[in-house]
Amino acid sequence: MTITGDQSLMREINRMALVRAIQRVPGLSRAELAKETGLTKSTVSLLVQDLVEEGWLREADVQTTGAIGRRPTPLFLDGDRLAMIGAEVSIEQISVLTVSLKGDVIDELVEPLPGTQPSVVIKRLAHLIASLVEKAHSDGRHLLGIGVGVPGAVLDKYGVVKLAPNFPWRDIAFQTELAQELTALGVPGIRIQVQNDYDVAALSEYEFGSSPLPDPLIYLGVGVGVGAGIIVRDRLFLGAEGFAGEVGHSILQLEGPVCSCGRKGCAETFIGQRAISTQIVGHAGEILPVETIRQLLEHNDAATILAARRAGHYLGVLIQNIWTYFNPGRIVLGGSMCELGAPFLDAARLCLDRYAENCGLQLPEIQLSRYGARSVAVGAAALIKHALLRPLDIRFRDQ
Repeated sequence: MTITGDQSLMREINRMALVRAIQRVPGLSRAELAKETGLTKSTVSLLVQDLVEEGWLREADVQTTGAIGRRPTPLFLDGDRLAMIGAEVSIEQISVLTVSLKGDVIDELVEPLPGTQPSVVIKRLAHLIASLVEKAHSDGRHLLGIGVGVPGAVLDKYGVVKLAPNFPWRDIAFQTELAQELTALGVPGIRIQVQNDYDVAALSEYEFGSSPLPDPLIYLGVGVGVGAGIIVRDRLFLGAEGFAGEVGHSILQLEGPVCSCGRKGCAETFIGQRAISTQIVGHAGEILPVETIRQLLEHNDAATILAARRAGHYLGVLIQNIWTYFNPGRIVLGGSMCELGAPFLDAARLCLDRYAENCGLQLPEIQLSRYGARSVAVGAAALIKHALLRPLDIRFRDQ
């Protein structure tokens, strides 16, 4: 495939290269940006002026050092004037956030899921988004776009939900329908992108994390479902049809328990919220709230402790498989089940330590998500930033 571009595209590529450089190394001067990017000083000066005026960058006060001569002006991302809206649709609720360029949560709306019919969910989501759009405009913020994380595989260029195992969703034109609902509410023409929930959660760590960032970076989310977001060489790894990262449907046991996807023995049937609930209550069908499970753990309920340890052990098995497949620089754990703490996480760590000892290799860096329960919604906002900063990425063109 041949990629062609006019002068405006080349200019945008250069502009976003400057923003990415400042994101990697905050405080660079114009002269240092020229060295960092290979652009001429005059080009950098003109582009930086545009970026400052538009709200991407801000100039900081020059520190007095006592040295003779004019000191260079340091540049930073501007967290005040531009923002993105990020939303998460989970099987329990809809969360919508306004997020700054620097990853600060500005406003937030959360409601229980109104049902599982796509049209009902999209209509309510549109109303929540419209409320935050109005609030952002009244606060004088310019919105760069709207990102949505959903629990299923997505054709990212078109925002079509191909398959959502925990919803009765197949081939839902989510992005198109959301745009139509927003237009009806008086919010037309704004950029919208839809992606898998744990894929965008990985971007919350990548776009708003501190440098240097590891490569690959993998976000492993554990809630009712289990999935991973994978970032390799500065790009989301999505696979041919958006199914990459569906590690919750990798098989941990042949002919094991039946999963929501129809297979048997998937990781989700051993690790997820439904699996732990089944172990506690003794039968399938009831999904206990995370808060209930946590309270049972705090009261030292024997069945709950055993269920959490069992799930944690299988989580360790899954992480070791991911470690083997991708050799990641960092694995970030997130999702509601991580709120259980020990014994769930301790059991996973014990399992991993044994694997590492047996093979004589050091484990990759493993840490908890910095955004906790907000990871998907913040990551959906990060999806907009990620796309805009990479104007040459064919997946995000013509949005």
